[in-house]
Amino acid sequence: MTDTPDREANRLSARAARYARVGTRVGGVAARIAGTRLFGLEGQRGGNAEALAAALGGLKGPIMKVAQLMATIPDALPPEYATELATLQSQAPPMGWAFVKRRMMAELGADWMERFARFDKEPAAAASLGQVHRALALDGTELACKLQYPDMQSAVEADLRQLDFIFAIHRRMDPAIDTSEIAQEIGARVREELDYRREAANAALYAHILADEPAVRVPRSHPGLSTGRLLTLDWLEGRRMLDFVDAPLETRNRLARAMFAAWWVPFSRFGVIHGDPHLGNYTVFEEKGVPGGINLLDYGCIRIFPPSFVGGVVDLYRGLQSGDDARVVHAYETWGFRGLTRDLIDVLNIWARFIYGPLLDDRVRTIADGVAPGEYGRREAFTVHRALKEKGPIRVPREFVFMDRAAIGLGGVFLHLKAELNFHTLFEAAIADFSVEEVAARQGAALAGAGLA
Repeated sequence: MTDTPDREANRLSARAARYARVGTRVGGVAARIAGTRLFGLEGQRGGNAEALAAALGGLKGPIMKVAQLMATIPDALPPEYATELATLQSQAPPMGWAFVKRRMMAELGADWMERFARFDKEPAAAASLGQVHRALALDGTELACKLQYPDMQSAVEADLRQLDFIFAIHRRMDPAIDTSEIAQEIGARVREELDYRREAANAALYAHILADEPAVRVPRSHPGLSTGRLLTLDWLEGRRMLDFVDAPLETRNRLARAMFAAWWVPFSRFGVIHGDPHLGNYTVFEEKGVPGGINLLDYGCIRIFPPSFVGGVVDLYRGLQSGDDARVVHAYETWGFRGLTRDLIDVLNIWARFIYGPLLDDRVRTIADGVAPGEYGRREAFTVHRALKEKGPIRVPREFVFMDRAAIGLGGVFLHLKAELNFHTLFEAAIADFSVEEVAARQGAALAGAGLA
């Protein structure tokens, strides 16, 4: 059925009403949580977590992205809350064709349809901030046009205020970790995702960085068909990664090596990381029916680090490798951890040895090395949290957030693929001849070339 202006207006009004209800919903759950804390009913936290997920679940918008992101950061929320939030689906109700036409006219002008040979009416995908339509350029290039939903800036700001509220609740309930800088980091990255011109520049940056990695494909952007709220990229044909979890080991290892290159080559050589490594952000391309590598599709959540931070990552790896405690402490301080005692350093080392474990182990292995996928990292997270309750609190530096998230997300992909690789050899190759000065030089040139300097 064709959408009429009235139907579209009603749909948008309903979306606005959902955003308005979030504050009330979250506030109601906050009252329950406060009561649980006040009366010592800690065993009811699971029910409160379910209530929080239900309160957020009716809002299929930016807060879904924020909630899911929070769920991936160890100890940013109590485990019951993280588990519930991780189940939420980041899917917004799609805009109908009548509204899409008006939005496209606002972005490209009244003659916008004449600038495409074809533009599909039905979206190919709908996400938290916008939806994607397939199209065909006048020169025959297959395109992916990502059109942002209306009023996303105000919606994101409203949702981030709720995020601050949720974090404040957590700090009062469970103050082992100071989450204030985590909230600032999430807010900065989500706001950047609203700027599609920046995302186009990020794609250009990755095209430069990964030019010598044939197993990773990066789409070209089309500036003449893009604006701040419309991003047009090449459409890269591919299949879901999950279609290959039962493929021969050689195929799964090939895809895992491509994933490793897509994340750690940009970071170790340019100080840039893709902060959103979930299964929807890449597909598998095939050559003559054989999987050849991955298409990296989304560039909204790109984190550019100071070269010194990358140096800290390498210092921590080398320090753990050689048992050099001074180098380990220097790495944590480089990242921005302050006021570290011996006890807190020991706690941080538990998590560091978990993250770095596969990289330090010079042999072919799976990422989990015999640990059940559902238990991967849980023991370490529990141990760290319990120790921080006794020895903390500790403030997590904002730069650490997406570095940690990327490592965990990438590990999840390796778990799905059941890849068997020598991760140590891969990482050593990525940091060969490493120097902070070289990273700074490469980063500066690459950012200037992409228009991000």
